[in-house]
Amino acid sequence: MGDDATRGETRPTYADRHSGRVYRDAVEMVNDYLRRFADSVDIEVRPLDEDGYSEIRKGSAEVGVNVLEEHGVLLLLSRMMDVPREDRERLYRRLLELNFLVTSDAAFAIDRDRDAIYLRAHRRLGGLDFEEFEDLLTKTATTADEWDDRLEQLFAE
Repeated sequence: MGDDATRGETRPTYADRHSGRVYRDAVEMVNDYLRRFADSVDIEVRPLDEDGYSEIRKGSAEVGVNVLEEHGVLLLLSRMMDVPREDRERLYRRLLELNFLVTSDAAFAIDRDRDAIYLRAHRRLGGLDFEEFEDLLTKTATTADEWDDRLEQLFAE
């Protein structure tokens, strides 16, 4: 009773619907998508490391690409700034306003343990195709690049 089939569980199928390519697992799929993305924008991108992590740089922003296969999730994270000690209510209101329309599929969030603001986007890995990956990564990186310096200027201590 050790394998998924005998317990009635099925492993997700990772396949790109446009190319028809089927991947062994989410890491192989995202590594292929990272390579294709890097080729399309002519940048260098490292494949995922043993923890399922890579990084994309756009301007002043770095976007971490995280494959959390045990949770079935792709997580994109970009650190914006530390949460300032002063003027927090105005900052929080501004972040919520930006989340409403500006951030697209991403959202600003606060990591309580690090007391830092991040832009994050996540999506289920199953059924993820390259065009969706490319769109999510591009929009997240563009938003992070636009707002990391602006938030710092508006709210830095």
